[in-house]
Amino acid sequence: MTSPVTPSPVTSRRSGDIAVVIIDNPPVNALGHKVRAGLATELAALEADATVAAVVLACAGRTFVAGADITEFGKPLEPPGLHEVIAQIGRMTKPVVAAIHGTALGGGLELALGCHYRVAVATAQFGLPEVKLGILPGAGGTQRLPRVLGVIPALEIMTTGDFIGADKALAGGLIQRILPDLDQAAVDFAREIAAARPLPLIEASDGKLAEARANPGLIDEFARSIARRSRGFRAPGAIIDCVKAALAKPFADGLAYERERFMELVQSPESAAQRYAFFAEREAGKVPGLPSDTPVRPIRRAAVIGAGTMGGGIAMNFANAGIPVTLIETGAEALERGLKTIRANYEATAKRGGITPADAEARFARITGSLKLEDAAEADIVTEAVFEEMGLKKDLFGKLDRIVRADAILATNTSTLDVNEIAAATSRPERVLGTHYFSPANVMKLLEIVRGTATAPDVLATAMAMARKLKKVPVVVGVCYGFVGNRMLHRRASQVESLLLEGASPAELDQALLDFGFPMGPCAMADLAGIDVGWRIRQGLGIRDEVSDRLYEAGRLGQKTGAGFFRYEPGNRAPIPDPAVDAIIAAAAAAKGIDRRSIPQDEILARLLYPMVNEAAHILEEGIASRASDIDIVWFYGYGWPVYRGGPMYWADHIGLETIRAGLQKMTDRLSDARLKPAPLLARLAAEGRGFLGPKA
Repeated sequence: MTSPVTPSPVTSRRSGDIAVVIIDNPPVNALGHKVRAGLATELAALEADATVAAVVLACAGRTFVAGADITEFGKPLEPPGLHEVIAQIGRMTKPVVAAIHGTALGGGLELALGCHYRVAVATAQFGLPEVKLGILPGAGGTQRLPRVLGVIPALEIMTTGDFIGADKALAGGLIQRILPDLDQAAVDFAREIAAARPLPLIEASDGKLAEARANPGLIDEFARSIARRSRGFRAPGAIIDCVKAALAKPFADGLAYERERFMELVQSPESAAQRYAFFAEREAGKVPGLPSDTPVRPIRRAAVIGAGTMGGGIAMNFANAGIPVTLIETGAEALERGLKTIRANYEATAKRGGITPADAEARFARITGSLKLEDAAEADIVTEAVFEEMGLKKDLFGKLDRIVRADAILATNTSTLDVNEIAAATSRPERVLGTHYFSPANVMKLLEIVRGTATAPDVLATAMAMARKLKKVPVVVGVCYGFVGNRMLHRRASQVESLLLEGASPAELDQALLDFGFPMGPCAMADLAGIDVGWRIRQGLGIRDEVSDRLYEAGRLGQKTGAGFFRYEPGNRAPIPDPAVDAIIAAAAAAKGIDRRSIPQDEILARLLYPMVNEAAHILEEGIASRASDIDIVWFYGYGWPVYRGGPMYWADHIGLETIRAGLQKMTDRLSDARLKPAPLLARLAAEGRGFLGPKA
């Protein structure tokens, strides 16, 4: 019996003398082997067909080609490669028009750049986001895009991974026309240009490159401007090198150099980690036990209780997503202060060019201030963002329970407290959950969605959908103190205290994590958050951190007072080591009878990170997180873990769980700290030679 023939994802149809080639490879028309082979076959047939005057290249579904098939990365390439398909287009004697809707991303944009003409609908977006996977555009993107847009605009797109819209694409010459639709208008455009000769190819254009050659310091200046944000990443520098090659080499040599650098990056550990992060984020959107067809309720109106820093940021999220939101406070002064801060944030964003002034006004207009809790009555979701005190939150939820609609969702923004206890203060615990935003809430992408024992499936599904609408990355977690991120952070914080007493300085602790790739060290982060914030949390738990509490008692509250673990000059957030802090730490150590010593950076790093991994193992074992990869996503988007290191669980697997287990056991024995004892899951996986993510990460 013969196997059934799989239909090709690439077909063609005719509209008179215009052929329309259709890629239909859902969901995003990725350029896998079958698509590339199908394109090569169709294009060869149309080139040989004397009745075809021009070709339109289009896609079925919701988007143009949105990238390569990244599951093929790191595997032997099945011919034809994308670069070969694009070269085939370049050899054609008939014009090929890329007709773009949705997004043309990565290999999709490179395919379009290889066509003779490009047209798009007004809503189309364009980008080369390969840098986010630790690689570079490997099918001519680094050579063609600078020839169209100019060197600096092309570098900005390629090194950030950001998209541009159709208007900018048209103004920059990336597309030739914006069309009302693609069905007939693209065919009409193809017929209009069918006889035009010579056929335009981007590689033949040198004008934009000549402009850059006339200013030889331009690229180096750009490289310096992105040095801080690209620290630790290899791809941005490689992209810059490829653009330099475009300026210095013939096109064919530039392509060869680009391919060489692409292969180097795709085999790098940094790219492997970034590709892992890409798939981990996708996986986090799948909630175990939650059917994909669970009903999702629309969020048409929201309310936020509390107009402080967090509440204001949460309200901005809803306004940014086009959802009207009522911001409720108990006092007029606090409400006015909160609204003033929100307006200032929008005005600052508009001034930087992030949004237009009109958009800033429209967003602010969606936020209505109120002093009455009753004004939350018609909201589909009410988010509480008041002081982190259980009694206060329970009292508030009891009142909201009597005010809001029966089908409304009640969400708490608690960062540590028991969501089940808060839910029990209502008559509808099934409609209560936690939505833990990270500060600043209007900027940070992570949203820990805390599923209570009674949280209904539709409430959870609605919260997940809402998070995506707010452009957040949602991760579902269970109920425990600190959930995932803060619980792990608490373990790190306890080691910060111990290391300071044993002999490390705040600057040495911070430098260890900065060198690892974190954007900020633990001491500078404490200064930013406020030393008083941690003090209040410890007061509630009945514990004392000798160093931090002495700083608090000395009035050193962090950046807000110009002094914390570091000192700060007025108007400058750069931390400056302070001998006064060294004296405070030395006094605290002496009071505890601790002989201080010099601590090497590798020990500092292990002491800060191994206990976090150990706590994560407990979190997995208890079912607080569903997957090890979910924990990594929390740390990417909530705490600044360097994505090129793959997250704490991925990193632990690559370090080796036996190495971490042995290190923790040594710490436990030397420090007599039972909290550092290797978790049972960690010990078992280490003994079996396995990792958190499987046999190998």
